[in-house]
Parts: sequence; structure tokens; C-alpha cells
Amino acid sequence: MRKLFGTDGVRGVANQDPMTSEMALRIGRAAAHVFRDSSRRHRVVIGKDTRLSGYMIESALTSGLCSMGVDVLLVGPVPTPGIAFLTRSLRADAGVVISASHNPYEDNGIKFFGRDGFKLPDETEKKMEDLIFSGAIDSVRPTASEIGKAFRIDDAIGRYNEFVKSSVPRGMDLAGLRIVVDSANGAAYKIGPRILTELGADVISLYDQPNGMNINQGCGSLHPEVISRAVAANGAYIGIAFDGDADRVILCDEKGVVVDGDVVMAICALRMMREGRLKQNTLVATVMSNLGLEMAMKKAGGKLVRAAVGDRSVMEKMIEGGYNLGGEQSGHIIFLDNNTTGDGLISALQVLAIMKQTGKPLSALAACMKTYPQTLVNVKVRERRDLASIPEIVKRMAEIEKKLDGSGRLLVRYSGTEPKVRVMLEGQDEKEIRVLAEDLAGIIKEKLG
Repeated sequence: MRKLFGTDGVRGVANQDPMTSEMALRIGRAAAHVFRDSSRRHRVVIGKDTRLSGYMIESALTSGLCSMGVDVLLVGPVPTPGIAFLTRSLRADAGVVISASHNPYEDNGIKFFGRDGFKLPDETEKKMEDLIFSGAIDSVRPTASEIGKAFRIDDAIGRYNEFVKSSVPRGMDLAGLRIVVDSANGAAYKIGPRILTELGADVISLYDQPNGMNINQGCGSLHPEVISRAVAANGAYIGIAFDGDADRVILCDEKGVVVDGDVVMAICALRMMREGRLKQNTLVATVMSNLGLEMAMKKAGGKLVRAAVGDRSVMEKMIEGGYNLGGEQSGHIIFLDNNTTGDGLISALQVLAIMKQTGKPLSALAACMKTYPQTLVNVKVRERRDLASIPEIVKRMAEIEKKLDGSGRLLVRYSGTEPKVRVMLEGQDEKEIRVLAEDLAGIIKEKLG
């Protein structure tokens, strides 16, 4: 059983176990030990989002790494995918992101990238856990000149800026296009609007004034209704909403209609297929992705491969099969030819490039996929019992499956980052699947809530 790392690093309420400064220091020491592979000087990049607790965690992590003889490169607030890139660009041995992504500001998290820019495999995280809880490295104490140093990297955002812009065709500009950007008061609050402005767009920037406590607060990719209203009010060409660490993006077309990750993947996958750039004509999505995405790929002669929920699961499936495009309905989209993790900025620019190349508005491009009605109900739980061991839940799930009779899908799973059970139902009758989902959620709440 994992004691510390979840599906995307370590996460929890800041200043409460496990997201304390004491634990962050121990994580830093364990990470330094794992990443050191020779007597040479090693370096680790640390970036963060805009949470108040980021200062506390950053200082503790830096102390832990330096105490093991590793130098630290501090880049400040930068999107998570920026750390994946900077780890490679700065030839560092690892990258660390201090962020709880789309969670509220009181939470925080720590996630790692290897020197290749990919998230760490389970085995490496397990090694770190073992070191943390065994006390095996408590006596490892470099002294004098062997202690690590910390440096501020002033041009980190500039490096990442140029990297992101290099993902679109040379010479492409967005002159004359009015674009609304919601940065969620998060890590993209500077770089998101700046990149679009440098490409020539008329940018209306929202939620770009972080104060440490307003990240994701009624804004960003979890609240697409905000960007929808702003597009309509400003007569914009497109709306772009990031989450707190900008590894995901949700779009909105010129009519104010929200365009989620599934539709973005459909638009990009079909375009890449036509241009011969989609490897094996295959897209990787998760079990949560809409049935309409699968049908759109099939109709075009392509294929959809499903992975477990989580961008790391998607990435593992992509590497295993040799694919170059994958993602999640939530807006985590991995363009493996461009970056080694989901990148909200790159995803948005890929769609804008297709719009420029085809001359079509986002509403027309989004018509490539018919979205089947889908409902998701989250149930907060007090414990994670095996759902298959609770007869009432098993019985009701079987009844729902029988009622759907192959014309829809039921998926029930625990969240990888929160104490919740997620009930997803997909079918042809929106009202019916909503009733069925809420009924099952009620039983789960009665037994586990």
C-alpha cells in the first residue's frame, strides 16, 4: 500500500500531514538520494503555482535537497508543463512542482519529473517512500562545501515562452483575433496572456491577479461558465480557461458553448490523421471520455485506446503503444511531439492553429464529434472500502447495466486525489441517466458517506 504518493504526487491540506514543512523536507532529502547517481554535482528545478503555502513548502523542499548535497534551481510560479520542459532545458536531474492543480488554495501538493521530463514511475516513488519512513538516510549529512546551494533562474519564463510558441507553425499570427483568457489566478497568470499577445491577439485577460488565496476560486477550467459569459459579452473569437497549474485547458467557442477536452482531442486527432501526423491513427483517452469521441475516431478510420483515469495512465499507454496524442475530458491533453506532459498552453495553440489554417470558427470544428449525454456525480466518502464488497451497491450497478442494455456506459471509481467516489453514466436519454446516477450515488452515500 502507498503511504504518501497518490496518482499525481503527494497532495493534501497545507500544513497538515502529509503536506507539512517537516514532510516536505524529508521528501526533498529522499528525492536527492534517489536522483543522485554519481559523485558529480546534481541539480533539481523547483517551480510552483500561486498558493500562499507554496513559500513554506518551497523553503522546506529546498532545505531537504541542499542538505543532501544537491543544488536547487528556483524558478518561481510557472505552469507544471513548464517544469517538465525546464528540467530538460536546464539539464537538471529532476524537476519538482509545488501545486495542488485544480484543488482549492488551502491544499497543496508535490509532484516530480525525471531528467527526461516525464513523471516518475511508481517504483521510483516507492523508493522515496521507503527512504522517508525507514529512516535509512537520516545519518547521511554532507558537510562544508558538499552542502547544496540554491539559485534563482531569472529567464525561466522566457525560455518556456519561446518553447510554447515553437509548437505552432512558424509565421502563424493571431492578429485581429479577440481572445478571452481565464488564468484561474494561477501559474499561467503572466505567461498565458503574454504568449497570445506576442502572437498578435487582442487579449482580454481575466483572473490574472493572484493573491495566494484566490487560485481556482470561482474561475478557471472548473468554472467554464465564466469564460462562456465573457466571450459573449466581449464578442470574442474564442475563450481559453486554464486550471491552477495550467496543465489543463477548457475552451469556449464564439457562441459561448463550452468545448471540453474530448472535443479538443477529436479536433486535433482528426486533423493530425488527415496530415499523416497521428501515429498509428490512434488516440489515447480515458475510461471517462465520451462515447462520441470513440465514434468520431472510428468513422474517420482511426482508433481510440482507453486508459485508466489520470494523465500518467494516459502517458503510460501512449509510450507502450508508440502513440503521440492522448488526454482526458478534463482538458489534460498530451501532444507528445511537443512536450512530455499535458500542457494547457500548447493545447490551446494547437486548436488556434487549426482554426487559422482552416478558416473555420471553433463551433464548426467542434461539430466533428457528437457528444452523448453524460452525467457525473461525486460522493464524498469517509473510507475507501472495496465497492464490490457492498451488496447493495453491486446490486444497483447490475440493475443499471441491464437497463442501459449496451446503449450506454456506467463507471464507478474512487478519485485518485480526493476522498470521493465518482459515478459516471452515459447514454441516449439525459434525464434518465441523471436519475440513475443520483440513485446510485445516494446508495453509496448511505453506505460510505
